[in-house]
Amino acid sequence: MNQGKIGVAVVGTGFGQKVHIPAFQAHHRTEVVAVYHRNIETAQKIATTQHIPHACDSLSNILTLAEVDAVAISTPPFLHYPMAKVVLAAKKHLLLEKPTALNLAEAKELYQMAQLAKVVATMDFEFRFVPAWQYFAQLLQQKLVGEIRLIKIDWLGSSRADVTRPWNWYSCREMGGGALGSLASHAFDYIYWLFGGVKRLNAHFTTAIPQRLDPQTGEFKPVDSDDTCMLSLELVDGTPCQVSISAVVHASRPHWLEVYGDKGTLVLGSENQKDYIHGFRIWNVQPGEKPIEMEIPSHLLFPHDYPDGRISAFLRVVDNWVQGIDRGEPVIPGLGEGVYSQLLMDLAQESNLRSQWVDVPEIM
Repeated sequence: MNQGKIGVAVVGTGFGQKVHIPAFQAHHRTEVVAVYHRNIETAQKIATTQHIPHACDSLSNILTLAEVDAVAISTPPFLHYPMAKVVLAAKKHLLLEKPTALNLAEAKELYQMAQLAKVVATMDFEFRFVPAWQYFAQLLQQKLVGEIRLIKIDWLGSSRADVTRPWNWYSCREMGGGALGSLASHAFDYIYWLFGGVKRLNAHFTTAIPQRLDPQTGEFKPVDSDDTCMLSLELVDGTPCQVSISAVVHASRPHWLEVYGDKGTLVLGSENQKDYIHGFRIWNVQPGEKPIEMEIPSHLLFPHDYPDGRISAFLRVVDNWVQGIDRGEPVIPGLGEGVYSQLLMDLAQESNLRSQWVDVPEIM
């Protein structure tokens, strides 16, 4: 069992700079040894500021570095598949941000490559590692609400509500932009984790802001990615699940999950609009009674809280990944979970285009 430092290259410097680099530097078993940016001057500036030995504008150059044992990718979605493919071909361990790829075929190929390369690949589905969510999962397993009759999810935010926000890859569906890839990819994973597989689904997408100013041309450019997703799911066990996702609304309850059973209701929700990790609380609602807030067990709480809650949750993703690397065994969530999330995303796109329900094949 290897207990030395694991050298990590960080590829992608938006989320990578805000979350990946500080988390890897905080974890006792990982060390950021290289950073990638397409502009070498930007890469060098980040490397100097963050005390990272190597700065590169070439992924292939990063993979030749002896210190690099693993790679974390947080680039825009359209780069996930080509970059992850090169990383896996070099037989490096992989941490990949969501969505997995642009389509199911790409996601399945990455999954198969990781298996053949015998490396440990994980997805950053961090809600599985948030204390309130972990306790919520335990309460569901204990059948606190009895037999589940309805699941309702609202994930509402204003990150794209400003009409003056410029056009970028998020505005383009072919580049992986939109609320589906940004948020529904997470929702599909935690639905599978908490409640099981999906039997069929129906999706309807809308775009509230149809054009945005392209800062490179100074002209308005059409937006064809979704900013609101309305999803109806029927789970494998027959339970109906309603999901409302939007990135263009100002909501007082940005992330809310309600589970209605024959014995009562369980609610998981956060009113924190600026940090989608901190602020989650759980209420148990018995028929005819007022909601009772459930205290999250101390052993589930983050040992250290960061102002940016994403770092706290991501550190647990990293720790899970490191343990898998030490054991030489696959971890959950891995690329298999990424494939399933991608499958549901692809089917949601199909359902929206066809304006009808679509069946979900059993691939897991």
